[in-house]
Amino acid sequence: MTDIDVTVIGGGAAGLMAAVSAARFGARTRVIEHMDRIGKKILSTGNGKCNYTNAVQGLSCYRGENPAFVLPVFEQFGQEDTVRLFEELGIYPKIKNGYYYPASEQAVSVVEVFGMECDYLGVDLWTSCGLQSIQKTCTGYEIRTTKGAFSTKTVIFAPGLLAAPKTGSDGSAFPYIEALGHHFVDVVPALVQLHGKQAFFKKLAGIRAEMQVTLYLENAQFQPKGSRGTARGENPDAVCSERGELQLTASGISGIPVFQISRYATRALADEKHPYVLIDFAPDLTDKEFFDLLSERFYENTHGKSAGEALIGLFNRKLSEVLLSEAGIRSELYAGEVARATLHRLVKCVKNFRVDITGSNGMEAAQVCAGGVDTEEIEATTLASKLADGIYFAGEVIDIDGTCGGYNLQWAWSSGFVAGMHAAEEGMSEQRIR
Repeated sequence: MTDIDVTVIGGGAAGLMAAVSAARFGARTRVIEHMDRIGKKILSTGNGKCNYTNAVQGLSCYRGENPAFVLPVFEQFGQEDTVRLFEELGIYPKIKNGYYYPASEQAVSVVEVFGMECDYLGVDLWTSCGLQSIQKTCTGYEIRTTKGAFSTKTVIFAPGLLAAPKTGSDGSAFPYIEALGHHFVDVVPALVQLHGKQAFFKKLAGIRAEMQVTLYLENAQFQPKGSRGTARGENPDAVCSERGELQLTASGISGIPVFQISRYATRALADEKHPYVLIDFAPDLTDKEFFDLLSERFYENTHGKSAGEALIGLFNRKLSEVLLSEAGIRSELYAGEVARATLHRLVKCVKNFRVDITGSNGMEAAQVCAGGVDTEEIEATTLASKLADGIYFAGEVIDIDGTCGGYNLQWAWSSGFVAGMHAAEEGMSEQRIR
């Protein structure tokens, strides 16, 4: 007799939702988690508050080789379904500008309610349990672990990818997925800080400001699939563009707009291309409007000010010094002596400040990864493998990643629920794998 109907590999967001879904549909369900407890990565989301979904949804919020892959999944279990289920579990929402958090503002609340629901539904949670082998049988699969062997009718892979490996997403499940015939789109960090080549960043560490950031590739045109905020209409050579609060660090650039473009920058680096960004430090003004503003400050209302003093009130003092230096202007020079051609050069520096991207903070600091199991090998409606009977996928391990704002967790909940539902249906059917 088969021991289990549905086995879930991975006890993170997608895995827990898959387990709850499968068990609610009546399947005997087991979760295999190699960490000492479930939901470790959930605890770090939303700065520990768990931004678990977002009221604003759309295809532009999701990325991958085929972003439209998410649509059949969301049609079965979308954002509103997520909110209702979370309320059933005990998570009352606190909504800030469309961002959903638990009213407790504690990510641990989400982990606890999923743990309680698993206990109520009779889900076996095997933590500190290493996977050793998965072998196909006439009735499903035999799974061997460090806690023993058992047979299962279906398997859902929800192990995450490589982001934040200390929370459990370390790639240890990849060989088992590949052994079943599946292929991975190259995995790179996403939602991560980027490193810049230039030496001036040590002077700028800690500065935050509203800016526009546009990503380019040296001597190449690249149009990403599923990019939100692309600058195609304005500049066909741009990969993508985002606006928001940028943070300058000792090694480069950070902040939400940088996180949004980072998956394209890290992908370009992995492909040995040469990404760079142009930062607009005055995004509300055109080049002419900004030149007119500087002209007034440098030539009309100088009152004996130096060039550095003329920029006070426009930018952080340390940033002003770097901008002037990059434009070839001495900060102590009398403002009225700056030539108009030189002032135009300063405008260019402010509106098109170049940063050559050399790397990122890596998988350890990335919130998620881009890449994963190729969606061409997965049925979009059921999330079942096209290559191996009884195998399903959920969450980040699939080549889908979201932008900042709760979208990666929404994909985890939706894909987990759908995979759990369909795996349960197959796992409890009389027609077994032959």
